[in-house]
Amino acid sequence: MPQALIIDDNQFNLTILVHYLQDEGFDSVPVIHPKDVETALDSLEDVRIVFLDLEMPGSDGFELLEKFKQDERLQNVPIIAHSVHISEIKVAHNAGFDGFIGKPLNAEKFPRQLERILEGKGVWETA
Repeated sequence: MPQALIIDDNQFNLTILVHYLQDEGFDSVPVIHPKDVETALDSLEDVRIVFLDLEMPGSDGFELLEKFKQDERLQNVPIIAHSVHISEIKVAHNAGFDGFIGKPLNAEKFPRQLERILEGKGVWETA
C-alpha cells in the first residue's frame, strides 16, 4: 500500500489528513513532533507523498524541506506544504515545495488534488 508522511503539530489536522488519505488507499505515518521525523522515515517502505506543516514548535516546514531535499529516500517524492498560513504560498513555491494545500482541507477537492500531485502536476491552492 502506498504511504504518506504527514508532519503537523496539530492532532486534529493529522487525523483529518490520515482519514482523507485512507479513503484514497494510502497508509499514513503521522508525525506530531518534528524530532520524530527521522524515526518515521526509517519506518517507510513506499512513501509517495509528504505533507508538511509550515509552522511547528522548535522547527518549521522550510527547515525540514531543506533536509528532505537532501534525503535519498525522498528523491522524486512530492513535498506539499499544508498550512493555514495561505499568505505563505509564494514563499513555499520559491522555497522548493512541490505544492501547497491550505487548511482546512476540502473533502470534495482533496481526491482530485492528490491525484494531480501524484501525476506530477502542481497544486497550489489556498482553499
